[in-house]
Amino acid sequence: MNFTLIDLAVDDNAIATITFNRPDKRNAMSDDMRTEFIRALEQVAADKAIKALVITGAGKGFCAGGDIGGMERRMNAPAGEVGFNGWHRQQRVHHTQALLNTMPKPVIAAVNGAASGLGADTALACDFIIASEWASFAWSYVLRGIVPDGGGMYFLPRRVGLAKAKELIFTGRQVKVDEAVALGIVDRKTGAGTLLADAQAWAAELSQASSTALALTKTILNQSFELSSHQVFAQGSQAQGICYTSSEHRAAVEAFLAKSAAKE
Repeated sequence: MNFTLIDLAVDDNAIATITFNRPDKRNAMSDDMRTEFIRALEQVAADKAIKALVITGAGKGFCAGGDIGGMERRMNAPAGEVGFNGWHRQQRVHHTQALLNTMPKPVIAAVNGAASGLGADTALACDFIIASEWASFAWSYVLRGIVPDGGGMYFLPRRVGLAKAKELIFTGRQVKVDEAVALGIVDRKTGAGTLLADAQAWAAELSQASSTALALTKTILNQSFELSSHQVFAQGSQAQGICYTSSEHRAAVEAFLAKSAAKE
């Protein structure tokens, strides 16, 4: 599948990398770019040979948020179409973020520069965030008279707590990388020159184990704040039953038993 506004590559370790490729627009998310992003996420999710995903941006920015051209079209649309057009766009935004958050394999955002608005939310929708010294984050929606629509109101409180999330969203202020690390927004900081390589190496480390077990575990963990302990145990029991039937589990147990027998 050919892409023009993003790049999709898979390395020898089966780590996929999606790169937002509108550096002249600071990788702002246009409708066409979102369509390509959705297709790439679906492709990565469906390919069992791919073990993990890294997302980054070309040039100096990670993602500047929504595209200005889309904002202008929304402002100039006939009054009777604004509501439905906005609803339709929101469905696409939510579908994209859900694909990212529910990806059945580890996902790392490698934030190389500014991540603003939807860009900051996109980073939060990943499992982990690694950032360079040039990275910054801003939930600047309120400065445009809108609310965070890319998952920030869900993901940010889970990383920094409710009060701090309110402060960052209410002010829309910029959070530079060292503060982002201190707050727990960023999991690791590294140099700009090694950011992508470090993210890909981390992705390879995270995805060494059974793909089946990782996918099922991630699915349950993503819901664990909303579920009761009984529900978590119930889902875990079902997932374990699936794992017992996997070829990965059989191979791992056979290797363990053979190693134990050799020691006797």
